[in-house]
Amino acid sequence: MMGDGEIFSLTHTMTIKGTHAQQAFRTEPWNLTVRMGATAVLKCEVLRASGIVQWAKDGFLLGPQRSLPGFPRYSMIGRRGQYNLRIEDAQLDDDAFFECQASQSERSDAIVSNPAFLTVQIPPSKPYFTTDVTTPWVAGKKYKVECVAPDAKPEADITLYKDGVDLTGATSFTTSGSKDKLLNTHAEVTVTALKSDNGRELTCHANNEAVFQPVVTTVTMDVYYPPEPPYIIGLDRDVVKAGSLLVLECVSHGGNPLGTLQWTKEGEVLSTTWEEEVMGQKSRNILKLKITPADNQAELSCESANIVSLSPLSITRKITVFFGPAKLTLSGSLEAIEGQELTLSCHASSSNPPVHIRWWLGHKELSNTSVTMEEGENGGITTTSNVTHQVSREENGLELTCEAFNNGTHFSKIQAAKLAVYYPPQKVFIDSPPEDIPLRSGTRALLVCHSAGGNPPAKLTWFKNGKKVSDAKPQTSSNMVVTRVLNLLLTASDNQAAYRCDATNEAKRTISAHAKLLVQFTAVSMKITAKEEVFYRGQQMELDCLSGSSNPKSDISWKVGTLRFQGVEEAPKKAEFGGVSVLSRLHLNLTSQHHNQKVICQAYSPVLEEGANTFYQLNVLYPPEFSSEQATEVQVVEDDVATIPLMVSANPEVVSCIWLRRKQMLVKGEDIRHHWSDDHSLEIRNVTRKDGGLYTIKCENGEGVNETTVKLDVYYAPTVKAEKDPVYVNQGGTADLICVADANPIIPEMFSWKWLGEEEVEMGEETNENKSSLLTIHNVTRAHAGFYQCTASNGIALPGSVEMKLVVQFTPELRKGPQWRKVASRGDGTATAELVCQAEGIPPVEFTWEKKGMLIDLANPRYEERTARDGSFHTSTLRVVNVSATLDYAVFSCTARNSLGEDKLDIQLVSTSIASAYISILSAIGRASLGDCGFSSILTWCLAKLYNLSRVLEGSWEFTQPLYMCFVDLEKEFDCVPLGTMLGFSRVTDKTFDIVVDNYIKHAILGDTKRFSSSKRWKLEEVPHSQNRDPTHEPVVPLDLLKSPVNICKQVFGNHGDFIDD
Repeated sequence: MMGDGEIFSLTHTMTIKGTHAQQAFRTEPWNLTVRMGATAVLKCEVLRASGIVQWAKDGFLLGPQRSLPGFPRYSMIGRRGQYNLRIEDAQLDDDAFFECQASQSERSDAIVSNPAFLTVQIPPSKPYFTTDVTTPWVAGKKYKVECVAPDAKPEADITLYKDGVDLTGATSFTTSGSKDKLLNTHAEVTVTALKSDNGRELTCHANNEAVFQPVVTTVTMDVYYPPEPPYIIGLDRDVVKAGSLLVLECVSHGGNPLGTLQWTKEGEVLSTTWEEEVMGQKSRNILKLKITPADNQAELSCESANIVSLSPLSITRKITVFFGPAKLTLSGSLEAIEGQELTLSCHASSSNPPVHIRWWLGHKELSNTSVTMEEGENGGITTTSNVTHQVSREENGLELTCEAFNNGTHFSKIQAAKLAVYYPPQKVFIDSPPEDIPLRSGTRALLVCHSAGGNPPAKLTWFKNGKKVSDAKPQTSSNMVVTRVLNLLLTASDNQAAYRCDATNEAKRTISAHAKLLVQFTAVSMKITAKEEVFYRGQQMELDCLSGSSNPKSDISWKVGTLRFQGVEEAPKKAEFGGVSVLSRLHLNLTSQHHNQKVICQAYSPVLEEGANTFYQLNVLYPPEFSSEQATEVQVVEDDVATIPLMVSANPEVVSCIWLRRKQMLVKGEDIRHHWSDDHSLEIRNVTRKDGGLYTIKCENGEGVNETTVKLDVYYAPTVKAEKDPVYVNQGGTADLICVADANPIIPEMFSWKWLGEEEVEMGEETNENKSSLLTIHNVTRAHAGFYQCTASNGIALPGSVEMKLVVQFTPELRKGPQWRKVASRGDGTATAELVCQAEGIPPVEFTWEKKGMLIDLANPRYEERTARDGSFHTSTLRVVNVSATLDYAVFSCTARNSLGEDKLDIQLVSTSIASAYISILSAIGRASLGDCGFSSILTWCLAKLYNLSRVLEGSWEFTQPLYMCFVDLEKEFDCVPLGTMLGFSRVTDKTFDIVVDNYIKHAILGDTKRFSSSKRWKLEEVPHSQNRDPTHEPVVPLDLLKSPVNICKQVFGNHGDFIDD
């Protein structure tokens, strides 16, 4: 007999009969040595194995499976009875002892093989030198060379070689390696570095049983040694000429590194640049020396050395330089008046050998000479020759030459100059305008002076009233006649001025010519004088204007701004330059507008039709006055910088101004945003709307006080608020949504409204007035409920907005579908029924319950009400405890009401049907038996849906002849049919009810004792609709049941219903 919820599986039991036999080793493992990386096989063969055979490594069991999980390089191989341990790619951690074991069984005792040691030979890692072989050695010094062959097993043997020759006398020792069981071998030997060792190889060979060829490390020896002494190429003679290019080559052979070469002259370094010929093993330094006189008797040296030289090696040569004089100087005057005697000197600077000096005048050699010699620079000799000669007019212009010849260089140096013999000019005269024709001041007049004869040509000089004129043009000459032009820009001083032209030359004799001019001119000066230095607003001022000399007399007039005045003139007086002066007096009543204005006085000449001007700048004292351009209103955007200009004038200009706002004085430093400029203008940074308003500026100076007012208008972006939020309106009524903006400026069309819901609704009418906007919605429906956005934009910064909620109030509406009108419950006094009443309404809904028309007393412990609210939805659940068929099978009434009205629903509490029992059983069995399969959440969902369906069916159907539908799933092992699929079948009609069942449910519902036996678990379930059925489904039930799903259903339900073959 099979109990509820049990599953049986058939178990095949095989009995092996035989005699008691002790297991034993046929082959035991032996010690084994392998190289690292090789494959090792430890043999083990067991006779009559009845226990578990496995290997142990250092006492640790590796496991009974032949693949030996956890040990990827280990495996057990061999045919039946063989358990050989195969170790691939042997490593150091495989170096251990191994045992083959067979555990105890019912027929045999345990056996353990002899331990077998697996020795893994490890080749040495690449050897290395601990000695710093990268640093060059120095020939003759001794060095300790140590080579290490690391991490070998067994220890490595080391052999050291120099250029293939075994280094004897090496000692060795071992140390621990980087891992346990590994050894480092150290070998040491002392080597004396030789010059010949440079470039040779130093080799370390490491060898042990784990390698076929030694592991080798080789380094190339770098041995330093000094170079050979240098020698010079290119200096065949010790005598050279100055100016020649001497190319010398210094060569040094050998050395490691190759020698560095440098040239020196008298200890001074000339060149440190050299070339290295590695193949030729030599260094070269080529010196290109431009020979100068300073190199005479100089010592040239070339030095060779490298970093291991104890001292430089050098070669030195002294050179003699032939050079001519660098300078030949001719001194003494080459100019003389005819008949004078000249004395000249010619000096040749230092030369080697000394020079021979000769004199020439034209083609004639002068012999009246004397010579002196002295020691000069650079080991040379200086030579000086003096000559004396009396000149004549005929020798004028001849070339006087001094020649210095150097016998060593075979070059001559010449210095020559022309001889000048002076004699005086013969005649001078002036070309000028006639003296009786008037000339106009400001025009130009030419005075031309000519001179003939003389050597050199005469030098012409102009004089005005006995004073030299400096701005005359340079003189010109033509055919022994010189000319100098005086281009005059005529002024008053030229009137009747005496002009003179002097002609002179180096012969020191002067002749002259004379001229005069008649010039008309305007006043040469203008001067205005006042009796007072300071004037006051409202005062009468008196000014005198004195016109300087003019020819002819000038007329005086006055001008102030655009106004002209005629003063009072006095009689004219004689003045300088042959002209006359005039005095005029002006009287003027002063205002503040006259301050800093110029009073102009003009002296006009009717003859010349031009005049002279001067001005007097007025200094009028007056109290502060504000400009007519002073701003009375300033606009600024909030958070910007507001600048309130102050345009005030006063004299004295030192004005004290204070700023007042709301009769309170603004004090510097109280508000860090306030800044005053030099002109007292106010700057307000980060201006806010609170800064707006009237500002009074009061200014004062020594003459009085004045004030003005400026309005600051601060523009700022709108800040929008709802006048009322939320806004309540009854369904069908009119809703008024009002938003108010704080903004500046207020502009037309500043407001806009937006519905924030998803569905479109009619927005209504918008009315804007000053700082507020009204949205009016007529005939409000529930669709209008939600959020509205009011936005205001005046072009300043970002728009402002506010959201308002419109709440549409309506009478409660109860849910009244069939599923809400009946509730089924057992009436045996043990069950609890829940009656649910749900209504939608605004304002909040309150519920009352009645039974058979009588108000239920909720204080009665048999009744309990729970309420919940989700937005406009309100739910009241009435729990009836210990339902009694006699007392509680009746009509319950639920009334939902608010301030706008009410709604009512009748709910009938009835007895449960057999379908509910099925569902209850299904729920219980599903929780108890099917949850273990991992689909309890899906089944619970199905059960809940079926339970709700049973309540609907109980209220509207009678279960007189239930139709059971059985579905077979040939693929799934366990699952639940989605209710939507199940209810969508075309076979589900009125008075049918389909339930997903399996053998457990069938047993629980029908009480059938028939059971299903199978080696596999199986169940009955829905088969998908024919057009959706998957043809690849594989059967999971016994083959004899697959002929028809009806057979399966009959196995479950027997003859309890009619079955349809799907």
